[in-house]
Amino acid sequence: MPEVLFEDNHLLVVNKSAGQLVHGDQTGDPTLLDHCKAYIKESYNKPGNVFLQPCHRLDRPVSGVLIFARTSKAIDRMNALFRTQQVEKFYWAMSDRMPDEVEGEVSDILLLKDRKKNVVKIVEDHPDAQLASTSYRLLAELAQKYLWELKPVTGRSHQLRVTMKHLGMPIIGDLKYGHKEGLGSSIALHCRQMTFVHPVRKTEIEVKCQPPEEYPWSEMTNM
Repeated sequence: MPEVLFEDNHLLVVNKSAGQLVHGDQTGDPTLLDHCKAYIKESYNKPGNVFLQPCHRLDRPVSGVLIFARTSKAIDRMNALFRTQQVEKFYWAMSDRMPDEVEGEVSDILLLKDRKKNVVKIVEDHPDAQLASTSYRLLAELAQKYLWELKPVTGRSHQLRVTMKHLGMPIIGDLKYGHKEGLGSSIALHCRQMTFVHPVRKTEIEVKCQPPEEYPWSEMTNM
């Protein structure tokens, strides 16, 4: 069971490990959803099936904050918050290249997903393409490794990974989007923090978590 960052009767927020599936797929590997359901069932002594649904996506090789809804009311309201861009999201990413600017915004790219290949590309025009917007800034530099804060405004599939490639600084370990060396089942992309208004209690919730201790994050241990 991963680290629990926040928990009440409506939400469960955990620190997802890199390489872990959220939902089941053709691999049949154990999922984070199953682990969390088992945790709730045991912790609250719940009979029967446990209601639990993820409120957003994190790709399998990505780590960090993942929000689950524990009730149908919570999932409906959290979906509305994400849809209307009322959830503030901050990611950390690491690269071994640096663009000309250490801070900026990419707000004019159209993304199109090839669902058969599970790859997203930038296109000039397509009826199914979606506009993506991301701001970025350099947080630290050490030994030719660069730590970036990424703030996505939209929530498109693979948005941050494609944006980093577009900027000429592919995420370390991300072979799918331009990096030359893999990191096994992970890439150096971590959902660092999410801030939102609780869907039921209406109080502001801020959850954050540290990235994995392994390379390349270990290069930035003083952050």
